[in-house]
Amino acid sequence: MKLLIATHNQHKLKEFREILAPLGYEILGADDVGLSDCEETGQTFHENSFQKAKYAVLQTGLPTLADDSGLCIHALNNEPGIFSARFAQQNGGYPAVFNVIWQKLEPFSDWSAHFNCCLCLLNPENTEKPVYFEGQVYGHITKDKDDSMDKFGYDPIFVPDGYDCPFGGLSNDVKNQLSHRARALEKLVAYLKLDKQ
Repeated sequence: MKLLIATHNQHKLKEFREILAPLGYEILGADDVGLSDCEETGQTFHENSFQKAKYAVLQTGLPTLADDSGLCIHALNNEPGIFSARFAQQNGGYPAVFNVIWQKLEPFSDWSAHFNCCLCLLNPENTEKPVYFEGQVYGHITKDKDDSMDKFGYDPIFVPDGYDCPFGGLSNDVKNQLSHRARALEKLVAYLKLDKQ
C-alpha cells in the first residue's frame, strides 16, 4: 500500500521510511510524485499539518501523512513554534539563528523548551476526517557549543530532559527513540497496526 509523506525533506523521509516500511507500506516523498509546496496559513500545528495533508491528497489521490513540527521556547511565549523553519530562514539559517535565540533569552532565567510534532493522516475517501498523532519532548536551550553545531535544525541547542548533551550530540538511535517525531510516530504505528487487523 502506498503512503505519501508530504515533505521534500530527505532527513524526515528517511526516518519515516525506517519506521513505516516494515509495516508493508511503500513510502513516497513529495519529490517522487512531483508535489509542490503547500502554503501554510494555519495558526496551530494541527491546522498546518491538515493543510499540507489535504493539499497533497487532492493533488495526488494518495493516502497522505503530513507533519508540522517546531521548537517552542517557554519564556518566548512558545516561539518560534509553528514558524520555526521560517524563523531560521529569516535570521540567516542554521547556525546563525542560534545567536538570535540566545540574545532573546538573555533577560530570562528560564530557558526551558519543548519540541512538538503533529502528524496528520488523511485518506482520499474522506478529506474532512483527519486523524492526528502528537508527540513532545521537553528540555532546555543550551548555549554550550560542541561538535554538533552543523547537525539538523535546532538540534545543536536543545538538551532533552535526562541528558547532558544536545540532540545534535546524541546518536541517531537514541534520538529516534525519544524525539517528538518518534513519539508521534509511535502513536501512528499503533494506529496503523490496529487498522490492519
